[in-house]
Amino acid sequence: MTDDEQTSSFGISRRERIMDELRRTGSVRVADLARELKVAELTVRRDIGELADRGLLTRVHGGATLRSTLDTTVARAAPAAARFRVGMVVPSLSYYWPQVVIGARATATEVGVQLALRGASYSAGDQRRQISSLVDSGSIHGLIVAPENLGPDGHALLEWLESLPLPVVLIERRAPTSLALTSLEWVTTDHVFGGALAADHLAGLGHRRVGILTSSQSPTSWQLRRGWSRAIEELGLTPTVDRNASLDYLEGADRGEFVTSLLEQVRESGTTAMLIHSDPQALLVQQYALDRGWSLPEDLSIIAYDDEVAENGSPPITALRPPKQHVGRRAVEVMLARLTEGPRRPVERVQVIPALHVRESTVPHIE
Repeated sequence: MTDDEQTSSFGISRRERIMDELRRTGSVRVADLARELKVAELTVRRDIGELADRGLLTRVHGGATLRSTLDTTVARAAPAAARFRVGMVVPSLSYYWPQVVIGARATATEVGVQLALRGASYSAGDQRRQISSLVDSGSIHGLIVAPENLGPDGHALLEWLESLPLPVVLIERRAPTSLALTSLEWVTTDHVFGGALAADHLAGLGHRRVGILTSSQSPTSWQLRRGWSRAIEELGLTPTVDRNASLDYLEGADRGEFVTSLLEQVRESGTTAMLIHSDPQALLVQQYALDRGWSLPEDLSIIAYDDEVAENGSPPITALRPPKQHVGRRAVEVMLARLTEGPRRPVERVQVIPALHVRESTVPHIE
């Protein structure tokens, strides 16, 4: 690669990251981007200027916002005419999944795919009803879905999806190898690697006795656990607390009893750091510890998984963030490739890795 080509590729990567942050938050500041991207503020201003000239954002004092409807400096590009209509079914429209949907919608608009979005629940039966309704309408060319994939009900749902007469791309889900399904495609975060990355971060800070709390209702948890368990063994860490629960499903008194018991076990076992999935559970554990007079993060370092609300902790919680918008975008791209190229195209199964965002909740531990 020549120097010019390398410089150009770095510029494209920076501008993609600027647009990712804009889609996530709605606005960006030059100073913050320069610090995060480790470049000069002038470089960021030039990137924003180029994106503004292309009509992708609106420049404001000190930063940029998503393209305003009042911005007439550059004519808006006409959206691509819809070539395909794709059904999209996700289990929630309030946590985690909105960012996935944003990424999918943005790419769909650019490439001429019309998305028919439906929110379901984490029930395999409800998901099948929503998917069946889309299929029975006869108006869609493909499906992007996040089905249950564990247990007999999940396996039956996956096998049914495999049998449908139209292409299916799983999003943040995969089929177990044991089912030997050959036509389903998927785009997912490598949560196994995420679990390993969490363990490595804590080990690098000197923590040797570590624990884990995961959400029993989440299909992400078993993957996190697999990566976590392998990593702590390879790193020579001592596993202490190991809990799997869904605190959202517990009544107030039961929830308090559970977290109190957890914190007692942390103290008794000499645990100095924990991985907690998901963010709300991490925030809850943190708040209970503070209410009981713990000094955080000195008494307990916490790393969360999802990074939806982790930065709102006291202190802000270090978190692993799945690339949700990117997953949504890639799912649409994989679907478009399948619809365009047909059955001759090899089956594609994509994994992307989460990013570690270090905040004040994890600190070095010195014996």
